[in-house]
Amino acid sequence: MEGLIMTIQLLMGLSLLVILHEFGHYIAARAFGIKVEKFYLFFDAWGIKLFKFKKGNTEYGIGWLPLGGYVKISGMIDESMDKEALKQPAQPWEFRSKPAWQRLIVMVGGVVMNLIVGLIIFTAINLSYTNKYIPTSEVNKTGIYAFETGRNLGFQTGDKLLEVNGKKIKRFEDAVSIDVLFGSQITVERNEQKIIINVPDSTYRIYKTNNTQIIGPYNYNFTVDSVMPNSNAQKAGIQKGDKFISVNNENITSFGLFTEILKKYRGTTANIKIERQNNTISLSANIDSVGKLGFLQSMDKYKLEKYTFAEATKYGTSEAFETIIVNAKGVGKIFEGKEKVQESLQGPIGMAKIYGGTWGDWYRFWRITGLISMILAVMNILPIPALDGGHVIFLTIEVITGKKFSDKFMENAQMVGMILLLSLMVFVIGNDIYKLF
Repeated sequence: MEGLIMTIQLLMGLSLLVILHEFGHYIAARAFGIKVEKFYLFFDAWGIKLFKFKKGNTEYGIGWLPLGGYVKISGMIDESMDKEALKQPAQPWEFRSKPAWQRLIVMVGGVVMNLIVGLIIFTAINLSYTNKYIPTSEVNKTGIYAFETGRNLGFQTGDKLLEVNGKKIKRFEDAVSIDVLFGSQITVERNEQKIIINVPDSTYRIYKTNNTQIIGPYNYNFTVDSVMPNSNAQKAGIQKGDKFISVNNENITSFGLFTEILKKYRGTTANIKIERQNNTISLSANIDSVGKLGFLQSMDKYKLEKYTFAEATKYGTSEAFETIIVNAKGVGKIFEGKEKVQESLQGPIGMAKIYGGTWGDWYRFWRITGLISMILAVMNILPIPALDGGHVIFLTIEVITGKKFSDKFMENAQMVGMILLLSLMVFVIGNDIYKLF
């Protein structure tokens, strides 16, 4: 069932993005009077179609091969490799008869649409799902909690966050983003002195491998707000209002320390002391494999700020482009030999696993879909023949030199690009299957 849910979510997300990407090409082509013969979700390889209808001069449909989608633009050398049509004299409504600048706009239309969709999704997430954020000024009232990895970098519990790479931090999460973990300078205030902590670019690897936190907004005392039914907390007798004193005789001074101690004893039975109505009670509780007991803490520690539309747009835009920067840095690490290709590239199976197997987590669904939209924009603009970026390179050269590449050259370039893409596709799918076992 979990695998089915992951597959459905992947198909939903990719179908939306493919349709919108191809719509970007479609509307740009139609704006310049270029005929669009076909608009398909998935490929109708060997003419096999699951669904089709025709409106005007365009055939719309769904193919059987779920590896993307396409629009067939009249007079354009594309993946259909329709050489016969190109032997005929160029017609006014064909792609090849239009000026180079118009053809260039048609080719970047899909990438631009992916960028716009990504920005809209990240902005909408801030306005609806996230809605509020923790201001750094609130966290600085008690200071951060530094986890072991953070302490190894030079952070200390109680540090107050001031700047990241010389820029003031309004939201706490901006100090712990993935981009920051790729290398940065974080300025903190400690004992009324400014201290610069250098976060090396290898920190992202520690985070990726161990999924561990560096610093967190958890330097505060807490009480139990509610206990989850049938959880280890309920079975141990923990109740609303309880305050934790110690776990296996290790004193609890903050929520951050509590989570770190639980993680150390995950998968074991721990002796816990709590304070309840001024009485100290000793309990025995099982800690699960991820270091949880199964309760919610009181949530009134910080005064959260609600996003304005302008803030949601600003931060949504920065988060969207941050995904591009992070992925570009990740590719750079591959070429530097600091990352393995097998661990970094994800095929359809890997992408489905990222979506997860839980139905109804729309925050996760939309965040991953927004992330993929931005990555698709980058991937499609790469200067590889058969991708939009390959066409963009050739058209840019044509705009600058005034000389058009021959149809024969474009056919050969398209063929080389398709072989490269198919080889990459075979590799990533094979890599996905290998990682499953």
